[in-house]
Amino acid sequence: MTRWLIVLAIWILGLGALALTLGVATGWWFAAVVVLALAALGTWDLLQRRHSILRNYPVLGHARFLLEKIRPEIQQYFIESSTDGTPFDRDTRDLVYERAKGTLAEEPFGTERDVHAVGYEFMAHSLRARMAPPEPPTVRLGGPDCERPYDIALLNVSAMSFGSLSANAIEALNAGAARGGFAHDTGEGAISPYHRKHGGDLIWEIASGYFGCRTDDGHFDPGKFAEHAASDQVKAISIKLSQGAKPGLGGVLPGAKVSREIAETRGVPAGQTVISPPSHTAFSTPNELIDFIVTLRKLSGGKPVGFKLCVGSRTEFLGICKAMLERDVTPDFVIVDGSEGGTGAGPVEFEDNMGMPLTEGLMLVHNALTGAGLRNRIKIGASGKVASASDIVKRIIQGADFTLAARAMMFAVGCIQAQMCHTNRCPVGVTTQDPARTRALDVPDKAARVFRFQKSTVAGAQQMVASMGLDSFDQLTPAMLNRRIDGVTTRTYAELYEWLMPGELLEDPPSDWLTDWIDADSSRF
Repeated sequence: MTRWLIVLAIWILGLGALALTLGVATGWWFAAVVVLALAALGTWDLLQRRHSILRNYPVLGHARFLLEKIRPEIQQYFIESSTDGTPFDRDTRDLVYERAKGTLAEEPFGTERDVHAVGYEFMAHSLRARMAPPEPPTVRLGGPDCERPYDIALLNVSAMSFGSLSANAIEALNAGAARGGFAHDTGEGAISPYHRKHGGDLIWEIASGYFGCRTDDGHFDPGKFAEHAASDQVKAISIKLSQGAKPGLGGVLPGAKVSREIAETRGVPAGQTVISPPSHTAFSTPNELIDFIVTLRKLSGGKPVGFKLCVGSRTEFLGICKAMLERDVTPDFVIVDGSEGGTGAGPVEFEDNMGMPLTEGLMLVHNALTGAGLRNRIKIGASGKVASASDIVKRIIQGADFTLAARAMMFAVGCIQAQMCHTNRCPVGVTTQDPARTRALDVPDKAARVFRFQKSTVAGAQQMVASMGLDSFDQLTPAMLNRRIDGVTTRTYAELYEWLMPGELLEDPPSDWLTDWIDADSSRF
């Protein structure tokens, strides 16, 4: 309402200047034209639905687009100096924006990256290059104990809760997922009405707070879980053990943010601070985790059940593998969350120093499951800093079967990386519960952008694989990803890292794994 009042005031000033021009002195004509033009521009900004920032900041918001016109030097200075340390650079953001808007085009003058820099990675094309198939691939989630498997897309929406994101942002993500046939992870904040409104496929995340399926004292409630899991929209269940943004910490939702709507969604009292414990109360050992998986699979009617973690101790993960072997029960999937990813706010010390980066975590999980002879029963998802077609291909080479993106999906719905998520003053309505700011995010427009981003990114990944002379993602191997290790030397991932053979941990563990394998215990983390 304030924005409309300001624009109305500008109209009044403009009309006043026009009246002075006609009745007092013609010298007022210049002021009348300028002010009326600003009033007309402000009105258009408030009524248009394409740009959230203009809906929230009429007239003034055009300054951002002016910077886009005169980049890279000036825009790069203003944007990068205001987002120091952000994990996604300007080029990555622009790539997502362009794909989401459907305006991605070729770039002149070749790469801007330093191909001689240590750490530079590339994949080799083939002279047998071919065109990619028209249909996007899917990955089946569903091991031997799963009765209702789900074919998940190659790229999906990663975990972001209602409460962390606005209602309009959740709606746009789910509507885009419904249109594109990919999955939308609910995050730990339960299934809200905005997840259900457009019918997109859901991965229901169950964290230590058990939101949506909790008792009054915060423990797991089987009855409530079964009730919500029965929905046809829920395609899979993911148990969150830890997350990249704050591994080893639970979440805190201040009472001031626990509105009636959020309280109803999460199953907590309105207006009271809600604390998620750092670990689960439904299980405390690897064996109990496997039992919990069996319980959720039964309560959900045989749907795929897995878990998500930011990898910490290799010994602890091997303990989970031993529990799987002893019980002859496996999750249907494991999602590896990288410490460099994550959209959830967390202490700086944790964000910078705790948890394993996605590359190392992904390869550890893949090798552990392979060495334990379990890899063929479990699919692996990669979540953390996935934004481009090359990210998808690299993560699959490193051990994943499918990927999930959070930050990139936020860009697709209009995030400008203002880094004000924790203030409730997001300028484009993505991470705020302020209705005046949320209204700027137009759901149909942003849903279309989510759909276009996912579709074109997966298509790009398909073409990269086809350009390598391959027929499918299953043919990717570590030997196909190269990394520069000094100014004159490159090595493939097959040469740089150890890759276990199926069952190797059971028969003859390598020396680098032997101590951890011996110490791993299914009865304790």
